[in-house]
Amino acid sequence: MTHEYPSSYSLLSRLIITPCFFIFLLFPLSSISSFHVIFTSASAPTIAISKVEQDREALALLTWKVSLDNQTQVLLSSWFGRNSCHHWFGVACHRLGSVSDLNLKSCGLRGTLQNLNFSSLPNLLTLNLSNNSLHGTIPTNIGNISKLITILDFGSSHFTGAIPKQLGFLTSLSFLSLASNNFRGLILPSIGNLRNLTTLYLGANKLSGSIPQEIRLLKSLNHLKLEINNLTGPIPHSISNLRNLTILYLHMTKLSRSIPQEIGLLRSLNDLQLGFNNLNGPIPHSIGNLKNITTFILRTNKLSGSIPQEIGLLRSLNYLALSNNNLIGPIPHSIGNLRNLTTLHLHRNKLSDSIPQEIGLLRSLNDLGLSFNSLTGPIPPSIGNLRNLTELYLGANKLSGSIPPEISLLKSLNELDLGINSLIGPIPRSIGNFSSLTYLGLDHNKLSGALPLEMNNITHLKDLQLYENNFIGQLPNKIFLGRALVNFTASGNHFKGPISKSLKICTSLFRVRLERNQLTGDIAKSFGVYPNLNYIDLSSNNFYGELSEKWGQCQKLTHLNISNNNISGAIPPQLGRATQLQRLDLSSNHLNEKIPKELGLLPLLFELWPTDNNLSGSIPLKLGKLADLQTLELALNNLSDQIPKQIGNLWKLSTFNLSGNRFVDSIPDEIGKMRHLWSLDLSQNMLTGEIPLLLGVLRYLETLNLSHNQLSGTIPHTFDDLISLTSADISYNQLEGPLPKIKAFTSFEAFRNNKGLCGNNTHLKPCSASRKKAMKFSVWIILLLIVSTLLFLFSFIIGIYFLVQKLRKKTTKSTLEAVDIKDLFIILGHDGKLLYEHIIQGNDNFSSIHCIGAGAYGIVYKAKLPNG
Repeated sequence: MTHEYPSSYSLLSRLIITPCFFIFLLFPLSSISSFHVIFTSASAPTIAISKVEQDREALALLTWKVSLDNQTQVLLSSWFGRNSCHHWFGVACHRLGSVSDLNLKSCGLRGTLQNLNFSSLPNLLTLNLSNNSLHGTIPTNIGNISKLITILDFGSSHFTGAIPKQLGFLTSLSFLSLASNNFRGLILPSIGNLRNLTTLYLGANKLSGSIPQEIRLLKSLNHLKLEINNLTGPIPHSISNLRNLTILYLHMTKLSRSIPQEIGLLRSLNDLQLGFNNLNGPIPHSIGNLKNITTFILRTNKLSGSIPQEIGLLRSLNYLALSNNNLIGPIPHSIGNLRNLTTLHLHRNKLSDSIPQEIGLLRSLNDLGLSFNSLTGPIPPSIGNLRNLTELYLGANKLSGSIPPEISLLKSLNELDLGINSLIGPIPRSIGNFSSLTYLGLDHNKLSGALPLEMNNITHLKDLQLYENNFIGQLPNKIFLGRALVNFTASGNHFKGPISKSLKICTSLFRVRLERNQLTGDIAKSFGVYPNLNYIDLSSNNFYGELSEKWGQCQKLTHLNISNNNISGAIPPQLGRATQLQRLDLSSNHLNEKIPKELGLLPLLFELWPTDNNLSGSIPLKLGKLADLQTLELALNNLSDQIPKQIGNLWKLSTFNLSGNRFVDSIPDEIGKMRHLWSLDLSQNMLTGEIPLLLGVLRYLETLNLSHNQLSGTIPHTFDDLISLTSADISYNQLEGPLPKIKAFTSFEAFRNNKGLCGNNTHLKPCSASRKKAMKFSVWIILLLIVSTLLFLFSFIIGIYFLVQKLRKKTTKSTLEAVDIKDLFIILGHDGKLLYEHIIQGNDNFSSIHCIGAGAYGIVYKAKLPNG
């Protein structure tokens, strides 16, 4: 920020050495004291200061220097010795040897002020540390600095904290700047003590609270800048006391209420900026008293009422901005008195009636903005008098009639906006005179006819808006030759014929919209590689041929729409290289073959529309990796196979349409993971099985179409919870059972031609009768199952009983025989238990293999004992 200092400060700037630092020869400290520099000063002390005071000043500055960072200390390398008046960079002295001025503006200083002893500089008149990287708070001992100081500039640094109230002690100050820092808190009332202030800059901080009433005491103020803060409340009426004020900046704060009438008492004002606040009410008529004002800015508030006629009294005005308010009524005819006006901004209000002819008297005007109002009638021919005009914005009004030929006299125009009106007729041929034009907006009118050939003379165009008119013929063929065009929109017209070859090589293009015309040509040959292209829409034309792989080389492309043309062939896999692509619409063409899996490599894609083509094969599994996909429209193709389960990974999907294909098997449960889904259409396929239970958890689902499939079973009971569902169609399936009790299923067309649905609908049988018949049949089935089970159990038990009895008899007989043998060995005096176990082991538990004979009383076995 550039500050205007008083004349004494200008004198000082001529006394200060201008280079950032010098390299001096080093002298012994004992000899330094013999050198000094004498400067003239009107405020010099009348008595020579002592050597002790000189040493104290030097010590204060050297102590501060040591506290700064290393780079700063190098910048201040000339600061050494005991005499600060001896060629110290940025230091000026009185004639009698005391430091009077310290100017280190824009020297790259880094550090704080905490180690600067202000009380050791008793005769300082000027302290300028602006535009550095000093940080921290301003020490409270700032109040101990010289009471003679007149200029204090800490602007454009990184100071923080509150503004210390001790600044109010410096009553000799005429210039105070703390602008462009990070100060917080209030503007303290002690500011009112600085009665000699002519300049006060506190802008571009984070100050809050209201403007203190004590500001009225600063009657010597010429410049007051409090802009870009968080100040609230009204503009104080007492500001009218500042009769010497020439500059008042209160813009970009949060001031509210109305502009006080007393503002008209500031007759010396030449620059008043109150924009970007919350001011309301009318513009006071007292502004007519500000005869010296050159800049008057009230933009972006909530001002209402009409523009006062007194505005015509401000004949010195150069810049008038009343835009972005709620002003009503006509533009006053007195506006024609402002012959020095160079900028007039009245856009974005609610102004009405016609544009006054007097506007043509403003021959100094460079910039005229009247757009976004309710102005009516024709464009006045007197506008042709504004020969210095470079910007003319009349768009978004209700202007009618044709474009006046006088507009072609504005040969200095760079920007012309006539869009969003009701203009009729052709574009005048004289438009070719605008050789410097960079922006031309004619959109949303009723203009007609072919574009004049003279438009080819405008080769510096960067932005051309022709859309939503009734233009015919071909597009201009030379405006692209300058390779400057960035935005070109001609949609919604009747243009026909091929695309100009010069468009193919216009690599500057960023945004192109040619949809809804009758353009023709081979799409592969009509368009090239555009390194800056972000958006292109060629839909609803008659382009033919195959898609070029070059689209994949448009690395910045985010939107590609070629729908509703006659494009054939395959989708080029190279499209997967356009990794910034977010919306791809290829619908309603004649594309065939498979969907390339490379489309799954587009990480930012959120809309995919290859609807209504002849695509075949299955859905590539890699499409399940498109985590940001919100719309997937694959309807009206020849796609087949199962719906892949990976589709459930598309959890952001809101619209999912697979209708009119040949998908088979069941609907995957994974669709229930798409919790953001609001439209699901799987109709006209060959899907079978039951409707997944998880479809009933899609709480945001509004539209559901499962018709014309082969679905069976009952409708899940979870459908009763789909309270957001407003449209449903399950017709032409094999569904049965109760119909969900929600409004979406009230229409007969929603469920017709199914197997056995029931419910409270005039077209269905009540579920109660069906349930009784089903219950009776179920009872017989259950009884039959019970009887059959009981018979089986009885037979099983009987079988088990006889088997157990048979085994018991055999076991008893074997046991008796074994006992007899065991007793025999006991009698013989052997260890019967051990011997019996050996015998059992030796004949494999009396296996028949070891049987050697049988008699009337038993069976004889041969056993080989372990001991032989």
